[in-house]
Amino acid sequence: MSNLSVNAIRFLGIDAINKANSGHPGVVMGAAPMAYSLFTKQLHINPAQP
Repeated sequence: MSNLSVNAIRFLGIDAINKANSGHPGVVMGAAPMAYSLFTKQLHINPAQP
């Protein structure tokens, strides 16, 4: 698993929470590795055909 990618997901999620002035960062911190795994290993997304 790419720690750089997981940390980027965490950073972007926390940034969105801070900009919204609402929410708790715990979910973002815990779910980032799961989101990374889903998008890189399970979901077959073709950017040319969204």
